[in-house]
Amino acid sequence: QVQLVESGGGLVQPGGSLRLSCAASGSIFSTSTMAWYRQAPEKQRELVATITSYGLTNYADSVKGRFTISRDNTKSTVYLQMNSLKPEDTAVYYCKLRRFSSEYWGQGTQVTVSS
Repeated sequence: QVQLVESGGGLVQPGGSLRLSCAASGSIFSTSTMAWYRQAPEKQRELVATITSYGLTNYADSVKGRFTISRDNTKSTVYLQMNSLKPEDTAVYYCKLRRFSSEYWGQGTQVTVSS
């Protein structure tokens, strides 16, 4: 069984930065694809960024050039560095681990961008 625990959310002013972390339990992290999603109030959950076990990354157009996903397999942790934050980035951010047909989600961490 895999458990994912996100941290690093909070309140930040527009233009500011935050770094989210997602720590995974279990032994399959290094061979799994990791992703960050977000869900704003009254909106559907959307994909923000992914990183494969080989380190290949992909981003939603809305965050390209501002967000960076990375992973540390020695710590079984995936990160999301968020720069130049905008009010529209306000959402609950979730990490997801996918390996073959199995998926696991974290509980989410709130990010609020407001002055």
